[in-house]
This record gives sequence, C-alpha cells and structure tokens, in this order.
Amino acid sequence: MDWRILCDFDGTIALEDVTDSILDRFALDGWEDIEDEWKNGQIGSRECMARQVDLIRASRLELDDHLDSVAIDPTFPVFAAACKKAGVRLTVVSDGLDYAISRILGRHGLDDLPILANHLETTGPRRYRLAFPNANATCSKASGTCKCKIAEAQTTDRALSLLIGDGASDMCAANSVDLVFAKDKLLAYCRSEGLPFVAFRDFAHANDLLATLLDEPLRLGVAVAFG
Repeated sequence: MDWRILCDFDGTIALEDVTDSILDRFALDGWEDIEDEWKNGQIGSRECMARQVDLIRASRLELDDHLDSVAIDPTFPVFAAACKKAGVRLTVVSDGLDYAISRILGRHGLDDLPILANHLETTGPRRYRLAFPNANATCSKASGTCKCKIAEAQTTDRALSLLIGDGASDMCAANSVDLVFAKDKLLAYCRSEGLPFVAFRDFAHANDLLATLLDEPLRLGVAVAFG
C-alpha cells in the first residue's frame, strides 16, 4: 500500500494556534470581533483571516522573534523522519499562514516538507495581506485552504490517504480520506459521523500507529488490497 499523509499544523504539529498567537500579540483591536463573526457562521474562514491579517502591525523581525518562540510537538521530527524513511509522502496542510509554518518547521530542520497553506504577503514595513492559492470557490466552509479538495486529490487507485488533525478545519477533509488519526474536536466528529479513525495522543503515538499501518493495516481497520 502506498500511503499519502496530510497533516494539520495548528494544535497538531504546533502546540497552539499560531495565527491566533500572532493576532493576540500584534493585531489592532477588532480581530476578536471578526473571530466571533466566523464562529457564529456569519463569514467563512477565508474572509475571517484576510480581515484579521490586515490588522497585524509588526516588523518582519518582530514576527520572526515571535515565531521562534512557538513550540511544536517534540516528537514530530521523529515522525517526519519515519515517513521519509518509509517513502511515505507527508504534506502539511493548514488554513494558517505558510510563512509562519515554514519558519517554525525550518527551526527543526524540516525545511523540505511540502506546505499547503494561505500565503502571507508583505505590503509595507509593518503590514501584511493574505493570498489563497489553495482556495476552492465551492468549499462548503469557505476556507482559505480547502482541505476537502486537497484530500480528494490524494486518494488514487494506487494510493491511500491518511489525515492527521485535531479541529474544525479538518472535519470536511475527514470525509475524503481512507483513515484519520484524530484527537480533540476532530476525534469527536469522526466518532459521531462513523468515519474510519484511530485516536492518537501525540506524534510518538502516531509514529507507533504509522508502523502498524504500514506493516499490519488490518489491525487499524484498513482492509484495502490492490490487484
């Protein structure tokens, strides 16, 4: 079996929501009101984040200093190395900021991991805007990065797809993959929807699950054979 892995970033690889931490530190007043509009279903996440990023006031040096303080799951680099050794394609898929993800992963020697996320553009010494190279006009969540569309493209007649995630932005994609390693809100969603999932705690646990998935997939409920 050829597995392709899509992995969420905020709350999954990173131990916090990185975008929220940037907004909390550098954004003008009003970003939380925009967040409330999104939570109440008045706007999609794409509009939400575009408006919030427009409120950020920080130099690139200030932004980098902040990102360099963000912690990730310390066992994620081991998991990424295991994927690489096994020839499993691992892609970070996030509705967050590509620059932030790249900066944080680069600090851990993971510069080579492909990243699909919203693109942060500098518009002035302390101003930014977002572009959405992975958006989908028909996305049901109006997300900046449509994980559903990306997930659908991962599964082929010769490959299976695994999603690793924790939150609301992963729920749509969970319906489009063969298996989910889930925790927190995504775990509850997979249970309620009857989706194929395995609960995981951290990437040390995910690494053990990966070994089982590659060697004995039936133990994780995966019964797919290629002819």
